[in-house]
Amino acid sequence: MLTNYFPVMKYTILILLAAMAVLTGCQKFLEKVPETALSSATFFKTQSDFQQAVNAGYEPLRSIYNVEKFYTTEMHSDNAYYYRNILFGATEQQENLADFAITVSGAVTTNSHVLTQYRQYYQIIARTNQILSSIDAVDFPAASKNNLKGQALFLRAWSYFDLVRLFGKVPLHLVPAVSRSEAALPLSAEDSVYLQIEADALAATTLLPNKATQEPGRATSGAAKTLLADAYMAQKKWALAEPLLKDIVTNDTYALIPDYNNVFSGTNDNKNNQESIFEIQYMEGSAGYNGSQIYNMLPMPLTHDEIQPIIQVSNPQDLSGEGNNAPTPDLIAAFEAGDLRKDATIGYVTASGSALTNKNYPYCKKYAKPHALWFNTGNNIPVYRYAEVLLMLAEVLNEENKTAEGLPYLNQVRARAGLAPSTASAPSDVRDAIFRERRVELSFECKRWFDLVHSGTFLNVITAYGERVKANPEAYYYPPGAVPPNNAFTVITATYPLPADEGALSPYY
Repeated sequence: MLTNYFPVMKYTILILLAAMAVLTGCQKFLEKVPETALSSATFFKTQSDFQQAVNAGYEPLRSIYNVEKFYTTEMHSDNAYYYRNILFGATEQQENLADFAITVSGAVTTNSHVLTQYRQYYQIIARTNQILSSIDAVDFPAASKNNLKGQALFLRAWSYFDLVRLFGKVPLHLVPAVSRSEAALPLSAEDSVYLQIEADALAATTLLPNKATQEPGRATSGAAKTLLADAYMAQKKWALAEPLLKDIVTNDTYALIPDYNNVFSGTNDNKNNQESIFEIQYMEGSAGYNGSQIYNMLPMPLTHDEIQPIIQVSNPQDLSGEGNNAPTPDLIAAFEAGDLRKDATIGYVTASGSALTNKNYPYCKKYAKPHALWFNTGNNIPVYRYAEVLLMLAEVLNEENKTAEGLPYLNQVRARAGLAPSTASAPSDVRDAIFRERRVELSFECKRWFDLVHSGTFLNVITAYGERVKANPEAYYYPPGAVPPNNAFTVITATYPLPADEGALSPYY
């Protein structure tokens, strides 16, 4: 397990003091650096300093994948909805994401989850920019330097990849901001952002070691190749993605785990397994590195007796409030008969205190792992798995009119699920089959919204989905008599508006 994944207090103090030093604007202070205080002038001097800084670059991912990423990509799709609990009242920020009804004014939004995710990615970018601007000036072994630089490049590329898919045009920060005026940049065109993602990820593929020699949990050459191929595919650069994906399949050591039930990590076991290409690291316990995803994915209210079989903690407590990421009837119906993944993905729990007529609710089982401490989990969250690489390669080959060559990769994934080979043969039918497979294979892995946009189907799919929700609210976890708000499914756009709080700080939004 990655032992230094999270930032230490020393690095947090560094960031604060460095920011204070920049904002003083005092020339004499800048000329004479206090040697007893941490700052960018005194900290980035040793390999250990850069190791700590890289660890800090990973840290915001833990928060992003604990809450926001699931709201903005799974619940903001036809895969998941919220569990409406009239005993608690509305949770407007989450509901607006699920209902495609976020408030927009002047091309910005006040949605708090959009703001939080945006800021967390730029926190990674700021930290990696500081590393990349300083590391070449410090002398330490080349292999270690390349590894750390590669990780920083991967993290920056990944952050911009999510930002450009979520928001489209975004500010492109590539060096540390040393003055207030440099903190606000014009919005860069999507093509420019993608060019930087490609440059960073490509460099990372050559600098990073492979999984066999890298410390578990850190970015690897395989993760960088997968990211680069993903970025190429988002732009329909199929010919550039193909050799990367074939290299992963042929030369890297990833493999499908035979039993889909064993793909996802427990709170203390099965982490960074043979199918894992990159995953977000969590650790159960009091150190503050834990997650709590499953607690955000359950219907409420639940009694401690009802929740105990799901999480198996020693001190279960009643849950009240309003749950999120409820598997939709649409997702449940997408599993073919005999698909072994269904039982590993969808569980059911009786919520006796619910106002719903049918009190038997579905929930996501992928992250419902036994653990010891209440609201404190240690299971990792997958970002890239080998199964996705196989589906990516199938898609690329199909789009290059090599459909017959691509079908075996699709069918590898289906075979593991206990399904017969796909009967699709025409490229358009194979394309549809691949996206159906991605939906069930990768459900609740923060892929669905991006897939809808990538396939160009998001408007038609979400419009039809919204009509089903409004026509039968109780099937989507509304108590009898409750209905979606009037503005539900009225803001169906490919990207999110930029956060209003950030717009207030920049003349360019």
